[in-house]
Amino acid sequence: MEQQSSIYTTQFWLLCISNFLFSASFQMMIPELPDYLKDMGGKEYIGYIIALFTLTAGFARPFSGKLTDTIGRVPIMAFGSLVCFVCSGIYPFIHTVFGFLLLRFFHGFSTGTKPTATAAYVADIIPEDRRGEAQGMLGIFTATGMSLGPTIGSYLVGITSLNFMFFTSSVFALFSILILLSMKETLPPTLKQPFSLKLFKIGWADIFEPRVLPAFLVMLLVSFSSGVLLTLVPDQTKTLGMTNKGIFFTIYTIASLLVRLFFNKSSDRLGRIPIMMVSSGILIISMILCAIADSAWLFVVASVLFGFSWGFNTPTLMAWTVDLSHEDYRGRAVATTYIALEAGIGIGALVAGYLYQGLAENMAISYYLSALLALISLVYLWVKLQQRNVTVLEN
Repeated sequence: MEQQSSIYTTQFWLLCISNFLFSASFQMMIPELPDYLKDMGGKEYIGYIIALFTLTAGFARPFSGKLTDTIGRVPIMAFGSLVCFVCSGIYPFIHTVFGFLLLRFFHGFSTGTKPTATAAYVADIIPEDRRGEAQGMLGIFTATGMSLGPTIGSYLVGITSLNFMFFTSSVFALFSILILLSMKETLPPTLKQPFSLKLFKIGWADIFEPRVLPAFLVMLLVSFSSGVLLTLVPDQTKTLGMTNKGIFFTIYTIASLLVRLFFNKSSDRLGRIPIMMVSSGILIISMILCAIADSAWLFVVASVLFGFSWGFNTPTLMAWTVDLSHEDYRGRAVATTYIALEAGIGIGALVAGYLYQGLAENMAISYYLSALLALISLVYLWVKLQQRNVTVLEN
């Protein structure tokens, strides 16, 4: 019991609540943005809604990783929430396709900064043998925000207005910032540097941490499916006669929550690679079901399986990243894996938007491609597992 209380401290719970508000803030608008862009005359740019957001997030990762390891975890987390607060409040005043796309570009700085510093903060305060469990617990709050966000957003639009939803999103981000201001910094004083423009000078070593290449590759392959879903699900939901465009996201996030709640220690006990293999296998089935879904119930099953997959996958990949990294470069290591996440989502969104072209019969292609990439990740993980087993036998 003493060990448990030493892990789940007040700082950890504050971080969890802040993450809940942050994820709900940017996620609640996702189901409504495709129609919002169509109304502006930007139907052909639907794929850019997610792609631009993730492009900026990926661009920001090397900087956020370096700044997290130099000026501190808390300031970078606060900056990410601040971007959400400002950008969400600007959407109601944007009425052109170019302005909308530009705002999505800048909004991406939020997820390009806060999650990087958050993962490093967790690694600082959690013992190595319980990182998977801690990432799972943190993920419960993050996933809850991502689950409730889309449903809240669509509900608010239905009973009030789109602008009211945007302002609500901004308020969520504001509370996320206020919570962060009361948290203690965990970056060791010996590593801390005063803020200066020199810290924005980025070399290749700041962009990519080679120690975490395996986690990078797996994340890149499996996150493609998220970009596809974020682009296609709002329209597919309507095609199948489901009224709330955020319901798919809510269902898969609830499923993800259940996995994190009941299996949050699984990767600590069974190993990172076996759990990720299970995740990739479930993801393959989910994508195939999305491709063939001709009814709401089959779509719901696909959503549940996708949630199961990501419930195992995300906390395990982040724990594996920290395992592989050097303790002095945790921010950079986490940023490297998040770059893969953003790249995968962004590429998936662009490919799905290009292939879709507003035609329902074209949706299946992107889902099958997602299943293929998940299969490649499964094979890669199997090879890594065999290599590890051989190494263990030799030693």
